[in-house]
Amino acid sequence: MSEEQKKILEQQLWNIANALRGKMNADEFRDYILGFIFYKYLAEKMEIYANSILEEDKIQFRDIKENTPEGLEYIDAIREEALETLGYFLKPSELFSEIAKRGNSGTNTFILEDLQKILTNIQLSTMGTQSEEDFDNLFEDMDLNSTKLGKSADARNAIIVKVLVHLDEIDFKLEHTELDVLGDAYEYLIGQFASGAGKKAGEFYTPQEVSKILAKIVTTGKNRLKSVYDPTCGSGSLLLRVAREVKDVNNFYGQEMNRTTYNLARMNMILHGVHYRQFDIKQEDTLEHPQHLNDMPFEAIVANPPFSANWSANPLFLNDGRFSQYGKLAPASKADFAFVQHMIYHLAENGTMAIVLPHGVLFRGAAELHIRKYLIEQKNYLDTVIGLPANIFYGTSIPTCILVFKKCKEDPDHILFIDASKEFEKVKNQNMLREEHINKIVETYRNRTTIEKYSHLATLKEVEENDYNLNIPRYVDTFEAEEEIDIQAVMKEIKSLEAKRAELDKEIDFYFKELGLVF
Repeated sequence: MSEEQKKILEQQLWNIANALRGKMNADEFRDYILGFIFYKYLAEKMEIYANSILEEDKIQFRDIKENTPEGLEYIDAIREEALETLGYFLKPSELFSEIAKRGNSGTNTFILEDLQKILTNIQLSTMGTQSEEDFDNLFEDMDLNSTKLGKSADARNAIIVKVLVHLDEIDFKLEHTELDVLGDAYEYLIGQFASGAGKKAGEFYTPQEVSKILAKIVTTGKNRLKSVYDPTCGSGSLLLRVAREVKDVNNFYGQEMNRTTYNLARMNMILHGVHYRQFDIKQEDTLEHPQHLNDMPFEAIVANPPFSANWSANPLFLNDGRFSQYGKLAPASKADFAFVQHMIYHLAENGTMAIVLPHGVLFRGAAELHIRKYLIEQKNYLDTVIGLPANIFYGTSIPTCILVFKKCKEDPDHILFIDASKEFEKVKNQNMLREEHINKIVETYRNRTTIEKYSHLATLKEVEENDYNLNIPRYVDTFEAEEEIDIQAVMKEIKSLEAKRAELDKEIDFYFKELGLVF
């Protein structure tokens, strides 16, 4: 599929999403449209897999008569294989195209009850299997009886049929296994919803250009990763972005507090072809109830946690292995360093972690200074500080930074500072990082080069002399000397203007006198 065809697919999906736009707010119709796309994906994947099994028998999955002894025999055999390979099962009558066809039969067929039952059956098909947790309540945000879809059952049925029929006309080209066209289109839709979600977008989406930087940093020098972990994974797009930078990732781990976003992350993983045995996404508060302590350490860790979030800062955490060695906890009103400490605890000795944070972490005092100093002076884990432009995240205009940590630094005597805050393109109300901006950041990081007014390789002594204040202007001199002013020329121009003004005053006085007025 060409780039142009991919864009057409993305636009088709967005147009279908807009069919629901007038019915509900962006958050709500996002959950419905992404859920329907996911259902269509599962159904098409099921049909392709079943047809491959039935190839020798020269029959098609959708042609099986479910109520005959022979049909039931086929279905039982395919169910067993599908649950092992795909992790779920759908009967021929439950395929997306079949339910769309029934809804579009021209006889005002009522499909809502059947559709709700099918979505429930997908989850029920996994009960007692290894994939049960990955499909548990996956469609719970798609309440087909919600009055937000329409005041009457018939109105709700009509809008759902309309969406299903339009979706059914789109070919996802799932037979082309080397392409991730649908995955790209799904990411596009998530990005579109984020751009319209304002402040709430930060709960589930990291702009792709920032994701690229984080992914390229943690995969530097590696072709394969044993594991990648995101403790605040949102929709899972950051984890998936890391996978694009290497040939293979064995396992994906993530944790997400918001239930709806957690569902979206699991859908996103499956839809991108990540096998259910390869990912483990949990729903819980990462700081208060970490879920992957038995799976660590991780080779690559990325995160875009909520900026300066509240957390309990319970003194009992001073006995928690994640925080105990520091002697102090991050403030209850600013959990930024708590996320840093949590991630470092989960990081492998040969691993790299990159985290997006507000600029305040670079210079704030008290407990944060204590933690910052410990990480640099005692552990020497801080590898790089990257300043990003303001206004590149949805819902907040504050400038941000990326901190890169390694337990085994290749360059233990320095910390690299990069000031990329001035290099961006303004698009409407948002600042955007273009490919050249991303490449410059990544290449500077990888080569550890010093570029005038852009980057500086600071010694640990320099950082100590600055009292462990990491504010980037202390290390990267971005001062621009103003053009020298010729005072004599300016005075001469002022005198000339004064003379002209005196001449004008005389003319005005002359006209006033002619009119019998006093100037």
